[in-house]
Amino acid sequence: MTTTQNPTATRSLGTTGPTVSALGLGCMGMSALYGESDRAESIATIHAALDAGVTLLDTGDFYGMGHNELLIAEALRGAPAAAREQALTSVKFGALRTVEGGFTGYDGRVRNFAAYSLQRLGTDHIDIYRIARVDPDVPIEETVGAIAELVEAGHVRHIGLSEVGADTLRRAAAVAPIADLQIEYSLISRGIEDTILPTARELGIGVTAYGVLSRGLISGHFTRDRALGPGDFRGMSPRFQGENLGRNLDLVDRLREVAEAKGVTVAQTAIAWVLAQGADIVPLIGARRRDRLAEALGALDVTLDAADLAAIEEAVPAGAASGDRYPAAQMAHLDSEH
Repeated sequence: MTTTQNPTATRSLGTTGPTVSALGLGCMGMSALYGESDRAESIATIHAALDAGVTLLDTGDFYGMGHNELLIAEALRGAPAAAREQALTSVKFGALRTVEGGFTGYDGRVRNFAAYSLQRLGTDHIDIYRIARVDPDVPIEETVGAIAELVEAGHVRHIGLSEVGADTLRRAAAVAPIADLQIEYSLISRGIEDTILPTARELGIGVTAYGVLSRGLISGHFTRDRALGPGDFRGMSPRFQGENLGRNLDLVDRLREVAEAKGVTVAQTAIAWVLAQGADIVPLIGARRRDRLAEALGALDVTLDAADLAAIEEAVPAGAASGDRYPAAQMAHLDSEH
């Protein structure tokens, strides 16, 4: 039997990383890629997460072109001192953006990005720093080595990676200690289970799992007739298109039956499943509102026994999702998929 715990539960990010809350808050949607957001509600959600014992705040310097880091800084300034002291920032860098908001590639050089993030966050250090995607023109050894120099200088506490494959993970770990690998992992995104997750465990590297609700697709709240607003990434995501959407929501309907039998929500079941895959995995919850945050935190009180896990597996088997998790151009940037 696997039992998750209350919102004050903690997990370690690998053997060298920090101790963090069992659930982290992914803040991207408060600034980018899901349409308009409410600044006041976003800040209130960050405060509610901190009040509930969430310590890990995940962001990227390219989320809203700096907007997200400024938002987190504002939220932390308005939080009680004890919460500020407990909060840890996980920052991704390297994604290159256009004025119109498009993506043009990745830059694996480090120092300039870090300087700007420190200024926007209003802090003298970043707790976990990682390149968002591998830069094909800059060896991962060089990128990790540059972050290691920031660690030595006290500007960064721990080194992380994002969306890298097993071989790259090994190469990076040979240069400096790696705290965690941030990578998509959910009931319908299980590609890491073959080689990436075993390699991370062999090397003592933790996993921060994003997309645990697959951008809301398996949250139980997404409907077949939902209209997506301008700037919503899901309007281009293969899993939200046409027949793919219908087939994926059929999976959600099957998962709903399992959830209702336990008296919990679909989202709580999906999050609890990720939590149950190992104590070295920390799911990131992309809640933009306090009600969605409260629902997600409820997953920490969900107990999944062997029969529950079998029922979930039967409802949503590995590989059952229809459509890739990103459009083709973005899939090409994923070292984890090569």
